[in-house]
Amino acid sequence: MDTPAVELDDDIRRHLLHLQVERRLAERTLAIYREALVRLQAFAEAAAVPLRNVQPHHVRRWAGQLHVQGLAPRSIALALSAWRGLYRWLGRDGLVSLNPVEGVRAPKAAKPLPKALSADHAVALAEHHDDHDKPALAARDQCMVELLYGCGLRVGELVGLDVRPSGHAAGWIDAADATAHVLGKGSKRRSVPVGGPALRSLVEWLAARSAMARGDEPALFVSQRGTRLTPSQVRSRLKRRALQAGLPTQVHPHMLRHSFASHLLQSSGDLRAVQELLGHANITTTQVYTKLDFGHLAKVYDAAHPRAKKRG
Repeated sequence: MDTPAVELDDDIRRHLLHLQVERRLAERTLAIYREALVRLQAFAEAAAVPLRNVQPHHVRRWAGQLHVQGLAPRSIALALSAWRGLYRWLGRDGLVSLNPVEGVRAPKAAKPLPKALSADHAVALAEHHDDHDKPALAARDQCMVELLYGCGLRVGELVGLDVRPSGHAAGWIDAADATAHVLGKGSKRRSVPVGGPALRSLVEWLAARSAMARGDEPALFVSQRGTRLTPSQVRSRLKRRALQAGLPTQVHPHMLRHSFASHLLQSSGDLRAVQELLGHANITTTQVYTKLDFGHLAKVYDAAHPRAKKRG
């Protein structure tokens, strides 16, 4: 398993043999472990520290060096896993008194943002008409798409909307004021402007809703059983609508939220307003520098968002 280029430390050589013979790891996995352990050996030799004397502060520094060298967080996590396994194996034979890698974590990988639809595709999705669907369902689904894309709502915020405000309402839409009041993450309330197309679709849906909703159901969006729609039902209906509209990709609610933000930012360049409209938790950290009132947010929305035309 050795190569002429690297003379492996005896502990590493025996550990790799253990992984190959007793653990029966695949060749590709063995190659990854070997590469990681060669890195560990190189770090230890450069620091003049015997492998069995490595301490947690060494591991933390070396993990930091891997990051500086440009390794991705996932690759660093794999290296640390290989190192951790070596010391766990040495510990079982009593060759080390502690595992210096325990508690050392790789830097968190940045979560990739969901893909955004183009403005044309987003508008096509909102304006798609399903002639084969029941009129009430078609009206409901169009209203949901208009609010997800036109207001940047989370799916939980959407299904939490009630027909009218009450002491128990998580959210509602004030049509007269063209404003959606929603309860976001961390039970934080925010108000979002509602564009003209969304308001018109809301009127159409409310006219059809009475035939579907149970008499005592407060939810704005209901299923065919007459009860509050669930997030999974919204995802299913959105996926179906996107396929029927001929969109080249699967669509989910958060993709519409990201499209909302992307299209606003592309048109306005006002990152602060977009963050406020989305209700991100980190907004509070910037409030000491910038204070935006709702009127400014509404102006940014009216001027920049494709579905805000002739709002109200």
